[in-house]
Amino acid sequence: MPPSVVRSLSVPLERPRRRKRNAASIGLALAVLPQIGVMAAALAQEGLADSAKRGGIIRYGHFQEPPCLFGGWVQQWYLQRQYSDNLVARTQDGQIVPWLATSWSISDDKKIYTFEIKPNVKFTDGTPVDAQAIADNINGWLSDSPDLRNPTAAPYLTDSFESASATAPLRLRITLRTPFQPLLNVLSQSSQGILSPTALKRGLAANCEKPVGSGPFIVEKWNHGKDVIFRRNPDYNSPPATAQHQGPAYVDGIDWRFFPDQTVRYGSLLTGESDTAYDIPSVAWKDANSRFTVLRHITGGTPLRLALYSARPPFDDVLVRRAFAYSADRKAAIESSFLGSLPFEGNGALSQSSPEYIKELGQSYPYDIGKANRLLDQAGWTEHNGQGIRLKNGKPLLVRISYSSSFLKPDGEQALQVIQQQAKAAGFDVRLQPTNQADFFAGRNLGPNDYEVALLYWVAPGAEIFRISWKPDLNGQLNRFNPSRYHDLTLWDVIQKAEQSFDGAERTALYQQAERKLVENAPAVGFAVLDVTLAAQLNLKDIWLDRGSVGEPVFYDAYFTGRK
Repeated sequence: MPPSVVRSLSVPLERPRRRKRNAASIGLALAVLPQIGVMAAALAQEGLADSAKRGGIIRYGHFQEPPCLFGGWVQQWYLQRQYSDNLVARTQDGQIVPWLATSWSISDDKKIYTFEIKPNVKFTDGTPVDAQAIADNINGWLSDSPDLRNPTAAPYLTDSFESASATAPLRLRITLRTPFQPLLNVLSQSSQGILSPTALKRGLAANCEKPVGSGPFIVEKWNHGKDVIFRRNPDYNSPPATAQHQGPAYVDGIDWRFFPDQTVRYGSLLTGESDTAYDIPSVAWKDANSRFTVLRHITGGTPLRLALYSARPPFDDVLVRRAFAYSADRKAAIESSFLGSLPFEGNGALSQSSPEYIKELGQSYPYDIGKANRLLDQAGWTEHNGQGIRLKNGKPLLVRISYSSSFLKPDGEQALQVIQQQAKAAGFDVRLQPTNQADFFAGRNLGPNDYEVALLYWVAPGAEIFRISWKPDLNGQLNRFNPSRYHDLTLWDVIQKAEQSFDGAERTALYQQAERKLVENAPAVGFAVLDVTLAAQLNLKDIWLDRGSVGEPVFYDAYFTGRK
Protein backbone atom coordinates (compact mmCIF):
# COMPACT_ATOMS: atom_id res chain seq x y z
CA MET A 1 0.00 0.00 0.00
CA PRO A 2 1.41 3.44 -0.87
CA PRO A 3 2.58 5.57 2.10
CA SER A 4 0.12 8.32 1.17
CA VAL A 5 -2.79 5.95 1.80
CA VAL A 6 -1.31 4.71 5.07
CA ARG A 7 -0.91 8.29 6.25
CA SER A 8 -4.52 9.24 5.42
CA LEU A 9 -5.84 6.19 7.30
CA SER A 10 -3.83 7.04 10.39
CA VAL A 11 -4.78 10.72 10.61
CA PRO A 12 -8.14 10.24 12.50
CA LEU A 13 -6.34 8.50 15.36
CA GLU A 14 -3.90 11.36 15.67
CA ARG A 15 -6.28 14.31 15.16
CA PRO A 16 -9.89 13.37 16.09
CA ARG A 17 -11.14 16.98 16.08
CA ARG A 18 -11.16 17.06 12.26
CA ARG A 19 -13.65 14.23 11.77
CA LYS A 20 -15.35 15.42 8.61
CA ARG A 21 -12.18 15.87 6.64
CA ASN A 22 -10.74 12.64 7.99
CA ALA A 23 -13.86 10.71 7.15
CA ALA A 24 -13.53 11.96 3.60
CA SER A 25 -9.89 10.89 3.61
CA ILE A 26 -10.90 7.45 4.81
CA GLY A 27 -13.54 7.24 2.09
CA LEU A 28 -11.03 8.27 -0.54
CA ALA A 29 -8.52 5.76 0.75
CA LEU A 30 -11.08 2.97 0.69
CA ALA A 31 -12.01 3.93 -2.83
CA VAL A 32 -8.38 3.74 -3.83
CA LEU A 33 -7.85 0.31 -2.27
CA PRO A 34 -9.49 -1.66 -5.12
CA GLN A 35 -7.30 0.19 -7.61
CA ILE A 36 -4.25 -0.68 -5.53
CA GLY A 37 -5.39 -4.28 -5.58
CA VAL A 38 -5.66 -4.21 -9.37
CA MET A 39 -2.19 -2.65 -9.62
CA ALA A 40 -0.75 -5.21 -7.25
CA ALA A 41 -2.36 -8.03 -9.21
CA ALA A 42 -0.96 -6.61 -12.44
CA LEU A 43 2.51 -6.35 -10.93
CA ALA A 44 2.24 -9.91 -9.62
CA GLN A 45 1.13 -11.11 -13.05
CA GLU A 46 4.07 -9.31 -14.62
CA GLY A 47 6.38 -10.96 -12.12
CA LEU A 48 4.95 -14.36 -12.97
CA ALA A 49 5.40 -13.65 -16.67
CA ASP A 50 9.00 -12.66 -16.10
CA SER A 51 9.54 -15.76 -13.99
CA ALA A 52 8.21 -17.92 -16.83
CA LYS A 53 10.85 -16.44 -19.13
CA ARG A 54 13.75 -17.23 -16.80
CA GLY A 55 16.36 -19.82 -17.53
CA GLY A 56 18.32 -21.51 -20.25
CA ILE A 57 21.64 -21.01 -22.00
CA ILE A 58 21.65 -19.47 -25.48
CA ARG A 59 23.94 -21.46 -27.77
CA TYR A 60 25.06 -18.93 -30.35
CA GLY A 61 27.05 -19.78 -33.46
CA HIS A 62 29.24 -16.81 -34.43
CA PHE A 63 31.70 -16.04 -37.23
CA GLN A 64 35.26 -15.16 -36.31
CA GLU A 65 37.22 -15.21 -33.11
CA PRO A 66 38.94 -11.89 -32.36
CA PRO A 67 42.39 -11.51 -30.80
CA CYS A 68 40.89 -9.67 -27.79
CA LEU A 69 37.38 -9.53 -26.29
CA PHE A 70 37.19 -5.78 -26.83
CA GLY A 71 38.67 -3.39 -29.38
CA GLY A 72 38.08 -1.59 -32.65
CA TRP A 73 36.97 -4.47 -34.89
CA VAL A 74 33.26 -5.16 -35.36
CA GLN A 75 33.63 -8.77 -34.18
CA GLN A 76 34.88 -7.34 -30.87
CA TRP A 77 31.99 -4.88 -30.66
CA TYR A 78 29.55 -7.81 -30.82
CA LEU A 79 31.13 -9.34 -27.74
CA GLN A 80 31.47 -6.10 -25.79
CA ARG A 81 27.76 -5.36 -26.25
CA GLN A 82 27.01 -8.33 -23.98
CA TYR A 83 29.06 -7.34 -20.91
CA SER A 84 29.40 -3.54 -20.91
CA ASP A 85 27.08 -0.53 -20.77
CA ASN A 86 27.44 2.75 -22.65
CA LEU A 87 26.91 6.29 -21.51
CA VAL A 88 24.02 6.73 -23.99
CA ALA A 89 22.11 4.63 -26.53
CA ARG A 90 20.83 5.37 -30.02
CA THR A 91 17.43 4.44 -31.45
CA GLN A 92 16.76 3.21 -34.95
CA ASP A 93 15.65 6.69 -36.05
CA GLY A 94 18.84 8.28 -34.72
CA GLN A 95 17.61 9.66 -31.39
CA ILE A 96 20.06 9.60 -28.48
CA VAL A 97 18.41 8.19 -25.34
CA PRO A 98 19.55 7.44 -21.75
CA TRP A 99 21.68 4.53 -20.62
CA LEU A 100 24.24 5.05 -17.87
CA ALA A 101 23.52 8.75 -18.27
CA THR A 102 19.98 9.61 -17.22
CA SER A 103 20.15 13.12 -18.72
CA TRP A 104 22.63 15.60 -20.18
CA SER A 105 23.00 19.20 -21.25
CA ILE A 106 25.23 21.01 -23.74
CA SER A 107 26.68 24.47 -23.16
CA ASP A 108 25.81 27.35 -25.46
CA ASP A 109 29.24 27.21 -27.10
CA LYS A 110 28.76 23.43 -27.67
CA LYS A 111 32.04 22.63 -25.94
CA ILE A 112 30.89 21.35 -22.53
CA TYR A 113 28.63 18.30 -22.06
CA THR A 114 27.31 17.60 -18.57
CA PHE A 115 25.88 14.14 -17.84
CA GLU A 116 23.90 12.98 -14.81
CA ILE A 117 24.85 9.37 -14.08
CA LYS A 118 22.43 6.65 -12.98
CA PRO A 119 22.86 5.89 -9.25
CA ASN A 120 23.56 2.53 -7.60
CA VAL A 121 25.20 0.84 -10.59
CA LYS A 122 28.28 -1.33 -10.13
CA PHE A 123 30.73 -3.13 -12.35
CA THR A 124 30.66 -6.86 -11.84
CA ASP A 125 33.88 -6.67 -9.78
CA GLY A 126 32.07 -4.41 -7.29
CA THR A 127 33.63 -1.11 -8.43
CA PRO A 128 31.03 1.71 -8.52
CA VAL A 129 29.96 2.99 -11.92
CA ASP A 130 30.26 6.66 -11.03
CA ALA A 131 31.33 9.80 -12.86
CA GLN A 132 34.99 9.27 -11.99
CA ALA A 133 35.01 5.72 -13.37
CA ILE A 134 33.50 6.93 -16.65
CA ALA A 135 35.91 9.87 -16.83
CA ASP A 136 38.82 7.46 -16.30
CA ASN A 137 37.59 5.40 -19.24
CA ILE A 138 37.21 8.36 -21.58
CA ASN A 139 40.54 9.93 -20.65
CA GLY A 140 42.14 6.52 -21.14
CA TRP A 141 40.69 6.21 -24.65
CA LEU A 142 42.56 9.35 -25.68
CA SER A 143 45.78 8.59 -23.79
CA ASP A 144 49.04 7.16 -25.10
CA SER A 145 48.67 4.07 -22.93
CA PRO A 146 48.32 0.89 -25.04
CA ASP A 147 46.42 -0.63 -22.11
CA LEU A 148 43.74 2.07 -22.22
CA ARG A 149 43.71 3.69 -25.66
CA ASN A 150 40.54 3.02 -27.64
CA PRO A 151 41.21 2.40 -31.36
CA THR A 152 37.68 3.48 -32.28
CA ALA A 153 37.14 6.52 -30.05
CA ALA A 154 40.58 8.06 -30.55
CA PRO A 155 40.29 8.76 -34.32
CA TYR A 156 36.95 10.50 -33.76
CA LEU A 157 37.84 12.57 -30.71
CA THR A 158 41.58 13.33 -30.79
CA ASP A 159 41.18 16.67 -32.58
CA SER A 160 38.35 18.00 -30.42
CA PHE A 161 38.68 16.36 -27.00
CA GLU A 162 40.16 18.23 -24.05
CA SER A 163 39.17 16.36 -20.87
CA ALA A 164 36.63 14.32 -18.96
CA SER A 165 36.13 14.95 -15.25
CA ALA A 166 33.80 14.18 -12.36
CA THR A 167 32.34 17.41 -10.98
CA ALA A 168 30.26 15.43 -8.46
CA PRO A 169 30.01 11.71 -7.66
CA LEU A 170 27.27 11.28 -10.28
CA ARG A 171 27.98 14.23 -12.58
CA LEU A 172 30.34 13.89 -15.54
CA ARG A 173 31.74 16.74 -17.60
CA ILE A 174 33.27 16.32 -21.04
CA THR A 175 35.09 19.40 -22.30
CA LEU A 176 35.95 19.86 -25.96
CA ARG A 177 38.39 22.24 -27.63
CA THR A 178 36.10 22.59 -30.65
CA PRO A 179 32.45 21.61 -31.12
CA PHE A 180 31.91 18.07 -32.37
CA GLN A 181 28.24 17.31 -33.01
CA PRO A 182 28.66 13.51 -33.51
CA LEU A 183 30.00 13.10 -29.94
CA LEU A 184 26.86 11.41 -28.62
CA ASN A 185 26.75 9.06 -31.62
CA VAL A 186 30.34 8.05 -30.88
CA LEU A 187 29.56 7.47 -27.20
CA SER A 188 26.64 5.21 -28.12
CA GLN A 189 28.75 2.66 -30.00
CA SER A 190 29.56 -0.64 -28.30
CA SER A 191 33.29 -0.14 -28.67
CA GLN A 192 32.87 2.77 -26.25
CA GLY A 193 31.35 0.52 -23.59
CA ILE A 194 32.49 1.51 -20.08
CA LEU A 195 34.85 -0.93 -18.34
CA SER A 196 35.88 -1.21 -14.71
CA PRO A 197 38.86 1.10 -14.01
CA THR A 198 39.91 -1.34 -11.29
CA ALA A 199 40.06 -4.18 -13.81
CA LEU A 200 41.80 -2.02 -16.42
CA LYS A 201 44.76 -1.63 -14.05
CA ARG A 202 45.49 -5.33 -14.59
CA GLY A 203 46.87 -4.53 -18.05
CA LEU A 204 45.81 -5.24 -21.61
CA ALA A 205 46.50 -8.98 -21.62
CA ALA A 206 44.28 -9.67 -18.60
CA ASN A 207 41.53 -7.39 -19.86
CA CYS A 208 41.55 -8.92 -23.32
CA GLU A 209 41.07 -12.32 -21.72
CA LYS A 210 38.41 -11.40 -19.18
CA PRO A 211 37.14 -7.80 -19.43
CA VAL A 212 34.87 -6.42 -16.70
CA GLY A 213 31.85 -4.24 -17.42
CA SER A 214 28.52 -3.51 -15.78
CA GLY A 215 26.40 -5.19 -18.45
CA PRO A 216 23.79 -7.96 -18.32
CA PHE A 217 26.35 -10.75 -18.78
CA ILE A 218 29.73 -11.55 -17.23
CA VAL A 219 32.66 -13.06 -19.12
CA GLU A 220 33.12 -16.35 -17.32
CA LYS A 221 35.74 -17.98 -19.54
CA TRP A 222 37.28 -17.70 -23.00
CA ASN A 223 38.11 -21.13 -24.38
CA HIS A 224 40.41 -20.06 -27.20
CA GLY A 225 39.57 -21.61 -30.54
CA LYS A 226 36.18 -22.73 -29.27
CA ASP A 227 33.89 -20.29 -27.42
CA VAL A 228 33.34 -17.54 -24.86
CA ILE A 229 31.14 -18.43 -21.90
CA PHE A 230 28.95 -15.64 -20.54
CA ARG A 231 26.89 -16.00 -17.38
CA ARG A 232 24.00 -13.86 -16.28
CA ASN A 233 24.72 -10.83 -14.10
CA PRO A 234 22.15 -11.32 -11.30
CA ASP A 235 22.53 -7.72 -10.10
CA TYR A 236 22.06 -6.00 -13.45
CA ASN A 237 20.07 -2.78 -13.09
CA SER A 238 21.21 -0.48 -15.89
CA PRO A 239 19.59 -1.36 -19.24
CA PRO A 240 19.35 1.31 -21.96
CA ALA A 241 16.12 3.08 -22.81
CA THR A 242 15.99 0.92 -25.96
CA ALA A 243 15.63 -2.32 -23.93
CA GLN A 244 12.33 -4.16 -23.57
CA HIS A 245 12.47 -4.89 -19.84
CA GLN A 246 14.23 -3.89 -16.62
CA GLY A 247 16.37 -5.93 -14.26
CA PRO A 248 18.66 -8.90 -15.00
CA ALA A 249 18.62 -10.83 -18.26
CA TYR A 250 16.12 -13.67 -18.56
CA VAL A 251 18.53 -16.38 -19.70
CA ASP A 252 21.24 -17.87 -17.48
CA GLY A 253 24.00 -17.20 -19.97
CA ILE A 254 25.37 -17.44 -23.50
CA ASP A 255 27.66 -20.04 -25.04
CA TRP A 256 29.21 -17.84 -27.75
CA ARG A 257 30.79 -20.38 -30.11
CA PHE A 258 33.03 -19.75 -33.09
CA PHE A 259 32.27 -21.48 -36.38
CA PRO A 260 34.38 -19.82 -39.10
CA ASP A 261 32.82 -21.95 -41.81
CA GLN A 262 29.49 -20.49 -42.89
CA THR A 263 27.88 -23.82 -43.83
CA VAL A 264 28.99 -25.47 -40.58
CA ARG A 265 27.55 -22.55 -38.63
CA TYR A 266 24.18 -22.75 -40.37
CA GLY A 267 24.28 -26.53 -40.16
CA SER A 268 24.54 -26.28 -36.37
CA LEU A 269 21.23 -24.43 -36.43
CA LEU A 270 19.60 -27.06 -38.66
CA THR A 271 20.66 -29.89 -36.33
CA GLY A 272 19.56 -28.01 -33.20
CA GLU A 273 23.13 -27.74 -31.93
CA SER A 274 22.74 -23.94 -31.96
CA ASP A 275 19.79 -21.85 -30.85
CA THR A 276 20.80 -18.96 -33.09
CA ALA A 277 23.47 -18.36 -35.71
CA TYR A 278 25.12 -15.43 -37.43
CA ASP A 279 25.41 -14.68 -41.16
CA ILE A 280 22.95 -16.79 -43.12
CA PRO A 281 24.54 -18.33 -46.28
CA SER A 282 23.13 -17.04 -49.56
CA VAL A 283 22.04 -20.51 -50.65
CA ALA A 284 20.11 -20.92 -47.40
CA TRP A 285 18.36 -17.53 -47.37
CA LYS A 286 14.93 -18.80 -48.47
CA ASP A 287 15.22 -21.90 -46.30
CA ALA A 288 16.12 -19.84 -43.24
CA ASN A 289 13.14 -17.53 -43.69
CA SER A 290 10.79 -20.51 -43.81
CA ARG A 291 12.25 -22.37 -40.82
CA PHE A 292 13.55 -19.77 -38.39
CA THR A 293 13.10 -16.28 -37.06
CA VAL A 294 15.35 -14.14 -39.27
CA LEU A 295 16.76 -10.75 -38.28
CA ARG A 296 18.62 -8.40 -40.59
CA HIS A 297 20.32 -5.01 -40.21
CA ILE A 298 22.26 -2.97 -42.75
CA THR A 299 25.08 -1.27 -40.91
CA GLY A 300 25.78 2.46 -41.06
CA GLY A 301 29.02 4.20 -41.94
CA THR A 302 30.55 2.86 -45.14
CA PRO A 303 29.43 -0.06 -47.25
CA LEU A 304 31.80 -2.85 -48.14
CA ARG A 305 33.84 -0.91 -50.68
CA LEU A 306 36.86 -1.09 -52.95
CA ALA A 307 39.35 1.53 -51.71
CA LEU A 308 41.57 2.64 -54.61
CA TYR A 309 45.13 3.65 -53.68
CA SER A 310 45.17 7.23 -54.98
CA ALA A 311 48.66 8.36 -53.97
CA ARG A 312 50.53 6.67 -56.84
CA PRO A 313 49.87 5.29 -60.34
CA PRO A 314 47.62 4.13 -61.74
CA PHE A 315 44.89 5.40 -59.40
CA ASP A 316 46.43 8.81 -58.74
CA ASP A 317 44.53 9.72 -61.93
CA VAL A 318 40.79 10.20 -61.42
CA LEU A 319 40.17 9.09 -65.02
CA VAL A 320 41.67 5.68 -64.26
CA ARG A 321 39.68 5.39 -61.04
CA ARG A 322 36.47 6.07 -62.92
CA ALA A 323 37.49 3.70 -65.70
CA PHE A 324 37.97 0.89 -63.19
CA ALA A 325 34.53 1.60 -61.71
CA TYR A 326 32.93 1.34 -65.17
CA SER A 327 34.98 -1.68 -66.29
CA ALA A 328 33.02 -4.41 -64.50
CA ASP A 329 29.36 -5.09 -63.83
CA ARG A 330 29.70 -4.98 -60.06
CA LYS A 331 25.93 -5.08 -59.56
CA ALA A 332 25.50 -8.28 -61.57
CA ALA A 333 28.56 -9.78 -59.86
CA ILE A 334 27.05 -9.18 -56.41
CA GLU A 335 23.58 -10.35 -57.38
CA SER A 336 24.81 -13.57 -59.01
CA SER A 337 27.36 -14.40 -56.32
CA PHE A 338 24.98 -13.81 -53.41
CA LEU A 339 21.93 -15.18 -55.26
CA GLY A 340 20.03 -11.95 -54.67
CA SER A 341 20.35 -12.16 -50.87
CA LEU A 342 22.78 -9.22 -50.55
CA PRO A 343 22.08 -5.85 -52.22
CA PHE A 344 24.64 -4.15 -54.43
CA GLU A 345 25.86 -0.73 -53.31
CA GLY A 346 27.27 1.68 -55.89
CA ASN A 347 27.83 4.53 -53.44
CA GLY A 348 31.35 3.91 -52.17
CA ALA A 349 31.21 6.82 -49.74
CA LEU A 350 28.31 6.06 -47.41
CA SER A 351 26.04 3.22 -46.31
CA GLN A 352 22.40 3.36 -47.32
CA SER A 353 21.29 3.13 -43.67
CA SER A 354 23.19 6.33 -42.82
CA PRO A 355 20.82 9.32 -42.45
CA GLU A 356 22.80 11.43 -44.94
CA TYR A 357 22.79 8.79 -47.71
CA ILE A 358 21.89 10.06 -51.20
CA LYS A 359 19.79 7.36 -52.84
CA GLU A 360 20.59 8.14 -56.47
CA LEU A 361 24.31 7.70 -55.79
CA GLY A 362 23.62 4.03 -55.04
CA GLN A 363 23.65 3.30 -58.77
CA SER A 364 26.88 5.19 -59.52
CA TYR A 365 29.24 3.94 -62.25
CA PRO A 366 27.05 1.36 -63.99
CA TYR A 367 28.83 -1.16 -66.20
CA ASP A 368 30.00 0.58 -69.38
CA ILE A 369 33.05 -1.01 -71.00
CA GLY A 370 33.04 1.53 -73.81
CA LYS A 371 33.27 4.44 -71.36
CA ALA A 372 35.99 2.63 -69.42
CA ASN A 373 38.07 2.23 -72.58
CA ARG A 374 37.60 5.88 -73.58
CA LEU A 375 38.66 7.11 -70.14
CA LEU A 376 41.81 4.97 -70.23
CA ASP A 377 42.69 6.24 -73.67
CA GLN A 378 42.22 9.79 -72.41
CA ALA A 379 44.49 9.01 -69.44
CA GLY A 380 47.28 7.90 -71.77
CA TRP A 381 47.03 4.13 -71.31
CA THR A 382 46.94 3.55 -75.05
CA GLU A 383 49.42 0.71 -75.62
CA HIS A 384 48.68 -3.00 -75.08
CA ASN A 385 50.85 -6.05 -74.50
CA GLY A 386 50.31 -9.49 -76.00
CA GLN A 387 47.75 -10.40 -73.34
CA GLY A 388 45.64 -7.31 -73.99
CA ILE A 389 46.80 -5.52 -70.84
CA ARG A 390 47.21 -1.78 -71.25
CA LEU A 391 50.63 -0.16 -70.91
CA LYS A 392 51.87 3.35 -70.18
CA ASN A 393 55.55 4.17 -70.45
CA GLY A 394 56.11 0.44 -70.65
CA LYS A 395 54.40 -0.34 -67.35
CA PRO A 396 51.31 -2.60 -67.26
CA LEU A 397 47.97 -1.48 -65.83
CA LEU A 398 48.28 -3.73 -62.78
CA VAL A 399 45.59 -3.74 -60.07
CA ARG A 400 46.16 -5.95 -57.00
CA ILE A 401 43.10 -6.36 -54.78
CA SER A 402 43.92 -7.18 -51.14
CA TYR A 403 41.19 -8.66 -49.00
CA SER A 404 40.56 -11.00 -46.11
CA SER A 405 37.77 -13.29 -45.01
CA SER A 406 37.63 -10.99 -41.98
CA PHE A 407 35.87 -8.48 -44.22
CA LEU A 408 34.38 -10.61 -46.97
CA LYS A 409 31.75 -13.32 -46.92
CA PRO A 410 32.63 -16.51 -48.84
CA ASP A 411 30.37 -15.60 -51.78
CA GLY A 412 32.15 -12.26 -52.09
CA GLU A 413 35.29 -13.86 -53.50
CA GLN A 414 33.25 -15.10 -56.44
CA ALA A 415 32.12 -11.51 -57.09
CA LEU A 416 35.75 -10.37 -57.09
CA GLN A 417 36.58 -13.06 -59.61
CA VAL A 418 33.84 -11.71 -61.90
CA ILE A 419 35.33 -8.21 -61.59
CA GLN A 420 38.77 -9.63 -62.34
CA GLN A 421 37.56 -11.26 -65.54
CA GLN A 422 35.45 -8.36 -66.81
CA ALA A 423 37.98 -5.61 -66.10
CA LYS A 424 40.48 -7.39 -68.36
CA ALA A 425 38.33 -6.38 -71.34
CA ALA A 426 39.25 -2.77 -70.57
CA GLY A 427 42.92 -3.69 -70.26
CA PHE A 428 43.25 -4.03 -66.47
CA ASP A 429 45.46 -6.81 -65.12
CA VAL A 430 43.53 -7.59 -61.91
CA ARG A 431 45.15 -9.93 -59.41
CA LEU A 432 43.46 -11.11 -56.23
CA GLN A 433 45.45 -11.19 -52.98
CA PRO A 434 43.49 -13.16 -50.34
CA THR A 435 45.03 -12.90 -46.87
CA ASN A 436 44.14 -14.80 -43.73
CA GLN A 437 42.81 -12.93 -40.70
CA ALA A 438 45.99 -12.90 -38.62
CA ASP A 439 48.22 -11.79 -41.49
CA PHE A 440 45.74 -9.15 -42.65
CA PHE A 441 45.62 -7.54 -39.19
CA ALA A 442 49.39 -7.71 -39.10
CA GLY A 443 49.45 -5.62 -42.30
CA ARG A 444 50.33 -8.20 -44.90
CA ASN A 445 49.45 -7.06 -48.44
CA LEU A 446 48.54 -3.63 -47.03
CA GLY A 447 51.88 -1.81 -47.27
CA PRO A 448 52.15 1.33 -49.43
CA ASN A 449 53.49 -0.69 -52.37
CA ASP A 450 51.51 -3.89 -51.78
CA TYR A 451 48.12 -3.13 -53.33
CA GLU A 452 46.13 -0.90 -55.63
CA VAL A 453 42.74 -1.84 -54.13
CA ALA A 454 41.81 -2.85 -50.58
CA LEU A 455 38.39 -4.28 -49.77
CA LEU A 456 37.35 -2.79 -46.42
CA TYR A 457 34.57 -1.10 -44.45
CA TRP A 458 34.14 0.98 -41.31
CA VAL A 459 30.89 1.05 -39.35
CA ALA A 460 29.36 4.14 -37.73
CA PRO A 461 25.89 5.59 -37.22
CA GLY A 462 26.28 7.93 -40.19
CA ALA A 463 28.44 10.37 -42.12
CA GLU A 464 30.70 11.08 -39.15
CA ILE A 465 32.61 8.16 -40.65
CA PHE A 466 34.10 10.68 -43.12
CA ARG A 467 36.45 11.86 -40.37
CA ILE A 468 37.84 8.34 -40.09
CA SER A 469 38.06 7.51 -43.79
CA TRP A 470 39.05 10.82 -45.33
CA LYS A 471 41.07 12.84 -42.86
CA PRO A 472 44.25 13.76 -44.77
CA ASP A 473 47.72 13.19 -43.40
CA LEU A 474 48.45 16.39 -41.45
CA ASN A 475 51.45 17.65 -39.50
CA GLY A 476 53.35 14.46 -40.19
CA GLN A 477 50.54 12.29 -38.78
CA LEU A 478 49.55 9.39 -41.02
CA ASN A 479 45.84 8.54 -41.10
CA ARG A 480 46.14 4.76 -41.19
CA PHE A 481 42.35 4.45 -41.56
CA ASN A 482 42.50 5.97 -45.06
CA PRO A 483 43.58 3.01 -47.24
CA SER A 484 42.85 5.05 -50.37
CA ARG A 485 45.55 7.55 -49.36
CA TYR A 486 43.24 10.13 -50.94
CA HIS A 487 43.97 13.64 -49.66
CA ASP A 488 41.68 16.56 -50.44
CA LEU A 489 41.92 19.60 -48.17
CA THR A 490 38.77 21.19 -49.59
CA LEU A 491 36.86 17.98 -48.82
CA TRP A 492 38.32 17.93 -45.31
CA ASP A 493 37.18 21.53 -44.76
CA VAL A 494 33.59 20.58 -45.65
CA ILE A 495 33.70 17.56 -43.32
CA GLN A 496 34.93 19.68 -40.40
CA LYS A 497 32.23 22.29 -40.99
CA ALA A 498 29.60 19.53 -40.94
CA GLU A 499 30.95 18.14 -37.66
CA GLN A 500 30.77 21.51 -35.96
CA SER A 501 27.25 22.37 -37.09
CA PHE A 502 24.35 21.75 -34.69
CA ASP A 503 21.82 22.80 -37.34
CA GLY A 504 20.48 19.50 -38.68
CA ALA A 505 19.65 20.69 -42.19
CA GLU A 506 22.94 22.52 -42.59
CA ARG A 507 24.95 19.56 -41.30
CA THR A 508 23.18 17.12 -43.65
CA ALA A 509 23.74 19.43 -46.62
CA LEU A 510 27.46 19.68 -45.85
CA TYR A 511 27.87 15.93 -45.40
CA GLN A 512 26.02 15.33 -48.67
CA GLN A 513 28.27 17.84 -50.40
CA ALA A 514 31.22 15.74 -49.24
CA GLU A 515 29.44 12.54 -50.26
CA ARG A 516 28.87 13.76 -53.81
CA LYS A 517 32.47 14.90 -54.09
CA LEU A 518 33.73 11.49 -52.97
CA VAL A 519 31.56 9.59 -55.44
CA GLU A 520 32.56 11.95 -58.25
CA ASN A 521 36.28 11.50 -57.56
CA ALA A 522 36.00 7.75 -56.87
CA PRO A 523 38.74 7.12 -54.28
CA ALA A 524 36.43 4.31 -53.17
CA VAL A 525 34.09 2.31 -55.39
CA GLY A 526 30.91 0.71 -54.07
CA PHE A 527 30.70 -3.07 -53.82
CA ALA A 528 27.92 -4.32 -51.50
CA VAL A 529 25.98 -3.37 -48.41
CA LEU A 530 27.40 -4.61 -45.15
CA ASP A 531 24.65 -6.46 -43.35
CA VAL A 532 24.19 -8.44 -40.16
CA THR A 533 21.86 -11.43 -40.33
CA LEU A 534 20.77 -13.80 -37.60
CA ALA A 535 18.56 -16.87 -37.72
CA ALA A 536 17.05 -18.19 -34.48
CA GLN A 537 15.05 -21.23 -33.45
CA LEU A 538 11.35 -20.41 -33.14
CA ASN A 539 11.34 -21.03 -29.37
CA LEU A 540 13.95 -18.31 -28.77
CA LYS A 541 12.19 -14.95 -28.56
CA ASP A 542 13.09 -11.26 -28.43
CA ILE A 543 16.64 -11.23 -29.69
CA TRP A 544 17.19 -7.87 -31.34
CA LEU A 545 19.91 -6.24 -33.39
CA ASP A 546 21.23 -2.96 -32.05
CA ARG A 547 20.32 -0.21 -34.48
CA GLY A 548 23.05 2.23 -33.45
CA SER A 549 25.42 1.32 -36.29
CA VAL A 550 26.83 -2.18 -36.15
CA GLY A 551 23.73 -4.30 -35.58
CA GLU A 552 25.18 -6.27 -32.68
CA PRO A 553 22.96 -9.14 -31.47
CA VAL A 554 21.45 -8.20 -28.11
CA PHE A 555 20.52 -11.16 -25.90
CA TYR A 556 19.50 -9.19 -22.81
CA ASP A 557 15.74 -9.39 -23.57
CA ALA A 558 15.86 -12.87 -25.09
CA TYR A 559 14.03 -15.83 -23.54
CA PHE A 560 12.99 -19.37 -24.36
CA THR A 561 9.52 -20.81 -24.67
CA GLY A 562 9.22 -24.53 -24.14
CA ARG A 563 12.63 -26.27 -24.13
CA LYS A 564 15.43 -24.45 -22.34
